[in-house]
Amino acid sequence: MIMSTGRTMEGAGCVTWWGFSPALDLLRRGSERQEGEVNVLLVGSGDPRHILKTIAGLRDTDTLHIWVIENSMDVVARQLLLLFLALTPQESMGLHEKTEVFLELFGNSEVRSQTEETLRHVATELSLSVTETLETPTNPCLDTTHLRFKERDDLDRIFKQWIHPPPSSRSAHVSIAKAWDGRVRQHLGTRYDSRAGCFDWDLTMKLHQKGCGVINKQHYKLWRERGVAFEMREGIYQMANESLLSTRVFSHRGDKMALRGYWGDIVSSPYLSFGIETDDEKLLQKQNGQHVKTAQDISYVNVQALFKSLSCRGGTPPTQACSEEGKALVALEPVSQPEAHHKSQINELMHLNGVTVTFLPLDSLSKLPEKQKYSHFFNSIYCAASMVHHLSPTLRQIAAPKAALVVELAKYLLDLTKEQEVGFAEKVGDVAKEAGFEPSQEEKRDVYAMFALQEE
Repeated sequence: MIMSTGRTMEGAGCVTWWGFSPALDLLRRGSERQEGEVNVLLVGSGDPRHILKTIAGLRDTDTLHIWVIENSMDVVARQLLLLFLALTPQESMGLHEKTEVFLELFGNSEVRSQTEETLRHVATELSLSVTETLETPTNPCLDTTHLRFKERDDLDRIFKQWIHPPPSSRSAHVSIAKAWDGRVRQHLGTRYDSRAGCFDWDLTMKLHQKGCGVINKQHYKLWRERGVAFEMREGIYQMANESLLSTRVFSHRGDKMALRGYWGDIVSSPYLSFGIETDDEKLLQKQNGQHVKTAQDISYVNVQALFKSLSCRGGTPPTQACSEEGKALVALEPVSQPEAHHKSQINELMHLNGVTVTFLPLDSLSKLPEKQKYSHFFNSIYCAASMVHHLSPTLRQIAAPKAALVVELAKYLLDLTKEQEVGFAEKVGDVAKEAGFEPSQEEKRDVYAMFALQEE
């Protein structure tokens, strides 16, 4: 990460499994919205929150093409997984079940056995899709055709690890619980034995002070302890969520060692993406100074609302509809079916009218300015805090006239001091200015920095 000074960013990890800021409609500017045909570039967003929120705000006549650059294929794989779930039609999986499964796979290190089956099922579909789809994407919102062959091979390898996990990780408690605890120990050091107090401090003195009062103490503590953020029903959460495991290469006495483990955020929480903002004031009510609803509740309401808006826009391809509410996706086709006879269900996902999501190669950002196709092309550009060091003055060459630039700030990176947070915001301002952008006065100044391209 850009601000890495020793172990400063140890809590945030080196893989961005979720964002450090709430979902944003990237076409809204103050009270106005960009309309018509729009191209949006997402750099390092880490999860599909902005994609879903931006689609939800579209009018029927709008056309939206979202281009996605991440810094690891593990994150691209997760983006595809979560988008696949979001696009699953109601006939295949009821809204309630879909919302729960999405949040479980999004924010839990351990999931229910039926959720793990769904993960393996979706991984089977995506594995076929990335290896077989070379020219035209099967679904416009899962477009991997711009990726390099090696990157697609990497995706296929990741999906196959989800389907057939390496032996040591089949039982959740052997691997992911151990991996999680190892990270917590490393992060806290000598404070590990008094970790409950550390968790409480981070919640009450940091997250709550920063306006995240809806994050519930018990929920946050359980997540910090075990990595389980969303327990929405009586169920046994003990299967490893393979989509949160990845391989990291370490140098040890001159040798390179690859270690599979959990390398994401262990401090800020997955509640930030969908769970700390809502337009429904009732969800923010307090009784005796305590929030009645939690970030878990708000995440559920927000994600379900986003799914409903997708259904309104989506033309569901004809299927052998079974309208039984809540029927698990996995029931459609057992994972064990031989691949030779496999009929892909990607064809049966919703097709969102006028919406395309395209994944670009990992190193694309520096190369886009060299390509004529992307000259003055993007109407809105979003960059995550972890990717700011990749921004350069050439950004101006790919920005359309009056383009917006939105940069995630370090407000919710809890390991940073106030001075580091302020310093980071200043650096973002300098980088934007060098690229020809000027600040645009909009709200959320401390969560996002917003800029508009200066007219030449």
